[in-house]
Amino acid sequence: MIDLSQIKEHAEVIGADGVHVGTVDHVDGHRIKLTRIESGGGRHEGHHHYISTGLVADIEGNKVRLSANANVAVTFEEEELPS
Repeated sequence: MIDLSQIKEHAEVIGADGVHVGTVDHVDGHRIKLTRIESGGGRHEGHHHYISTGLVADIEGNKVRLSANANVAVTFEEEELPS
């Protein structure tokens, strides 16, 4: 079982393939809130995205490795829509 308390602010989130997915802002319940600066452009710009902690396979120092490759993991992202 993964100890989610080991996930630190500004840790890199990477897919199972080692590809960068985002940077941790903080853990919010059962989700990892990614930093807003990496939210992308267009309609994604300026708000946070979330990754389920259920996708966490391992925590390696300052890296959170997911159980899915990066291109698959981003399809599971949730968005915080602007008010």
